[in-house]
Amino acid sequence: MSAMASSTAPGVSAAHGVFVGAPVVGEGGVPGAGRVLPTRAELAAVLPWPGLRRGSTVAVHGSVSLLFALLAEATASGSWAAVVGLAGISLVAAAETGVELARLAVVPRPGGDPVGVVAALLDGVDLVVVGGARRIADSDARRLSARARNRGSVLLPFGPWAGAEVQLRCADADWRGIGQGHGYLRERAVTVHAGGRGAASRPCSCRLLLPGRGGAVGVPADETARPRLRSVAGE
Repeated sequence: MSAMASSTAPGVSAAHGVFVGAPVVGEGGVPGAGRVLPTRAELAAVLPWPGLRRGSTVAVHGSVSLLFALLAEATASGSWAAVVGLAGISLVAAAETGVELARLAVVPRPGGDPVGVVAALLDGVDLVVVGGARRIADSDARRLSARARNRGSVLLPFGPWAGAEVQLRCADADWRGIGQGHGYLRERAVTVHAGGRGAASRPCSCRLLLPGRGGAVGVPADETARPRLRSVAGE
């Protein structure tokens, strides 16, 4: 495991690259009970809670920028995050989005037992991103969600995930910055769609800049006045 930090997270075994500490127990004996990790207000608008509820599973489809945006506020506020199985992610882009790299552990290639690695991290890391979600069997996905619920962590699969409480997708992407045929791409406006089950069963959506100028999340000032470049398939 590689970690963008000068010190190791509490409970992390440097030798084995996994978290072995006991979870913090909250009200009623449930780890992290009643706690919500902070997110940007723009993202909280599409979540069924005022942030990322501990113990929840929130699946993100097709947008690494959205993943980074979900991690940013929590890591900046002192929470630890881990990204498993997403080789080649840009840590520069993560930092520009607001992710605190000193509290981000990266496991780009979890080896032959990715489920075991994720399970170990859920024992203590606040937020765990799972790349290659399509390769995780539904039965394993449900067990990992149950573990997150028991440990009070937030599980963020990147892709389809059996039993996810919330599903987040980006659509209608418009890159902006090109003026009269010249200039630089500076921001991307997308529509974030949210749905799921339980508290998230009522679909909702919002228009965001992912990324905005400088990389941070923002809200488009005017949806009609600016020239746009539409994303094409494969981007």
